[in-house]
Amino acid sequence: MTLVPSDTLQSSNAVINLPMEELLSLYPGARRTLFQLHHIGGCSSCGFALSETLEQICQRNGALDPEIVLKEIQAGHEQDEKLLISPEDLRSRLGNPSLKLLDIRTREEFEAVSIPGSCLMTQEVMQGMMNWPKETEIILIDHTGGRVLDAAAYFVGHGFSVVKGVCGGIDAYAATVDTRLPRYTVEAE
Repeated sequence: MTLVPSDTLQSSNAVINLPMEELLSLYPGARRTLFQLHHIGGCSSCGFALSETLEQICQRNGALDPEIVLKEIQAGHEQDEKLLISPEDLRSRLGNPSLKLLDIRTREEFEAVSIPGSCLMTQEVMQGMMNWPKETEIILIDHTGGRVLDAAAYFVGHGFSVVKGVCGGIDAYAATVDTRLPRYTVEAE
């Protein structure tokens, strides 16, 4: 499964000079990679504007080589792809009794629509998980897939070895696998 369609890939020079908003659409985990490796973008003192380019950000953060930073972002992207499964793959795994399907959406979203057998990620569930065997198969689902990579990275960082996130979230699952599930949008607050 590829997050970045091959026809979207551009020369590294062109990508380095894209506004971060566009670069983040190509490499959704770029913010996480930048923060992990260079402490860029995680707080107000090291943040960046979406209108800035990677080249500009690298220049004002110790004159980092933007070509190297882009390669780091691309390597992080490849790791992110390994953490994702398709909605169809989720469907094929749902019969596994040891699978833990954790829904990381809000309680309101979960109560409005959820996949049978899924569990809402609450504080209590999260605390209990830390006692689960580290090889427990965990699949995370959100609304549109935008938050599962960060959540998956969190659990991998806590030693869980079989963690995946559903690409496109419950919205993609409802659109392609179980069309009986209602689809919805979340109003911006």
